[in-house]
Amino acid sequence: MSDAVVDPEPRAHARITYLGPVSPHWDIVADWGDRSLVEQFRSRALARLVLLPRDDPQFRRNRERVNRDAERELISLEWDLGPDHD
Repeated sequence: MSDAVVDPEPRAHARITYLGPVSPHWDIVADWGDRSLVEQFRSRALARLVLLPRDDPQFRRNRERVNRDAERELISLEWDLGPDHD
């Protein structure tokens, strides 16, 4: 018997890019996956991020919420916050 946990395969992949300090701050592009799934995720993620630049204290909390949402939906995420961000 084995107790190994197998992670399910992602259903989609999305890239979230910081566009800069002037609104709109964020762009979310799907690289592959179900278009409907990604569009629903994109709407929810942009609702959390739309007014937040990456240096806003609320961004860190909302980023974690977006990550959890993607995890629930089995969407792999890639964040591009720019070259001058930690």
